[in-house]
Amino acid sequence: MTTLLSADTAATRYWHVLADGKVQCDLCPRFCKLHEGQRGLCFVRQNLHGQIVMTSYGRSSGFAIDPIEKKPLNHFLPGTPIFSFGTAGCNLACKFCQNWDISKSREMDTLMSRAEPEAIARAALEHGCSSVAYTYNDPVIFHEYAIDTAQACRELGLKSVAVTAGYVCAEPRAEFYRYMDAANVDLKAFSEDFYHKITGGHLQAVLETLQYLKHETPVWLELTTLLIPGTNDSEAELEAMTQWVVEHLGPDVPMHFTAFHPDWKMTDTPHTPRSTLLLARSIALKNGVRYAYVGNVHDKSAESTYCHGCGKILIGRDWYELSDWNLDAAGNCRFCGCSCAGVFNPLPGDWGAKRQAVKF
Repeated sequence: MTTLLSADTAATRYWHVLADGKVQCDLCPRFCKLHEGQRGLCFVRQNLHGQIVMTSYGRSSGFAIDPIEKKPLNHFLPGTPIFSFGTAGCNLACKFCQNWDISKSREMDTLMSRAEPEAIARAALEHGCSSVAYTYNDPVIFHEYAIDTAQACRELGLKSVAVTAGYVCAEPRAEFYRYMDAANVDLKAFSEDFYHKITGGHLQAVLETLQYLKHETPVWLELTTLLIPGTNDSEAELEAMTQWVVEHLGPDVPMHFTAFHPDWKMTDTPHTPRSTLLLARSIALKNGVRYAYVGNVHDKSAESTYCHGCGKILIGRDWYELSDWNLDAAGNCRFCGCSCAGVFNPLPGDWGAKRQAVKF
């Protein structure tokens, strides 16, 4: 368990002192170099008395029960409710952030809710959830709080799900994912120029996280790309991205192409047309991605799961509502016996699209 220095300040491990007296945070590839009292870009990690501490331990921007498809995860315990929470801040600076009121908050008043890891695990169990999601902002920056919560969840038989941009260094990444069971990683684009200019990060670090998750862990992995008109939605980029996914991650990693709405610092950019999402999906399927989906639109045909063997529908979806279910108890197609990649219960859950706030 993490050592607490005060009620909401936790000691951390990933940092070192520089020759000039600053302290460098080694959690993510930003490598913030901080004077005494200074906070990193994420805002929740600070140089306090010559060490990097996390200043938001046990504090959250809110707790809720969501459909697991909202994460989005389509191949991990479909139809089940997932207990979800986040903190505040972020280690990227995405100009298009859809949760900017949380991820870009520099106000600790955003963190009005409080719950210790054991309390979160108990609440998730009591509310009938099968898993807990570290989401709304990136769990990379609340590394210690997330790991402690995941350990508490594991003791009660609950799964843990990271919803993340994957922007993290190798050593903390390995520690973090020892306690995760599934992850949805934002592959925000497939160009270094986009990552540098639009997110303030770098593409290669994310690609390394994806390959690590797929090839060195048992974590179930799905990808999400928010398609933004005129920035990351060209056919050439989608071709390159989906070909890379199949070559380096394999055909069974689901890809979600979701619609952008104008927000944060990109309010002059138009909404993503449905046709762009469908084009991205068709390119992915053409290039060998077996499970490609659209998101933030209603389109059952493009949100449903199909057997890569016989082509018949396996899981019907419209938004977060499930309909058809043609998997047997082992996760195989009832029509041809072909295996569907994922983590499935013998029967789907029936949580549906509802969202339920939780108070402590």
